Amino acid sequence: MTALGLLHPGHSAEDDYPRIEQLLGSDIRVDLAQIDVGEDPHRVDALREMGAPERLAAGCEALRLSGAEAVVWACAGGSFVLGYEGAHEQIRALARTAGLPASSTAFAFVHAAREVHAARVAVAATYPDDVTRLFVDFLTAGGLEVVSARGADVATAAEVGAWTVDDILALARDADRPDAEALLLPDTALRTASHIPVLEKELGKPVLTATQVSVWEALRLADRRVNAPELGALFTREPIVQA
Repeated sequence: MTALGLLHPGHSAEDDYPRIEQLLGSDIRVDLAQIDVGEDPHRVDALREMGAPERLAAGCEALRLSGAEAVVWACAGGSFVLGYEGAHEQIRALARTAGLPASSTAFAFVHAAREVHAARVAVAATYPDDVTRLFVDFLTAGGLEVVSARGADVATAAEVGAWTVDDILALARDADRPDAEALLLPDTALRTASHIPVLEKELGKPVLTATQVSVWEALRLADRRVNAPELGALFTREPIVQA
């Protein structure tokens, strides 16, 4: 059994993770530790506060006790708003606190894009433009070329949690470009686990979503590879260890 630990902000889209766990196979367990995030606005100041060390530390003990082999701060905005170096320091502190290999959704996007051999990406974000720009800056610092970025200017994570697959498809189509080798959908408040095959078929390229890459990153840290095509191209890369 491989146990993965995710620090999850609030309660938006948390039901994506049991769905992902089911698709991964019987020997993968995805454990969530809920982080009290207070306000959930898509504002830079609120996102910085969301990922404060004391908040993340509060969830680490539960994950250690669950037997987690790795921990991921499953929040893109609560990491990339710190900038590339600030986000690195955040996960270094998290690793020290948890006593486990650690990462965040922000870094998961960079690593996942490399995994699907996407050097040029498009971003379809639910965020306001200023927050979207910070994500673009983060990806650029991580060595990716962002060829297009669209922000939907949604004010809160709670509102994002109510989006349908049609809403997601509309934003994805608007953001996509022919020269983008993958499309990225940040925001772990967005329910995407059941929609990735539809999105990839519609766009004809890998689609990377926040909940999907968060779990993939935890698997990467735990040195596991799982073939789960229903979770998209990211979960069909070689070498494969079948769960």
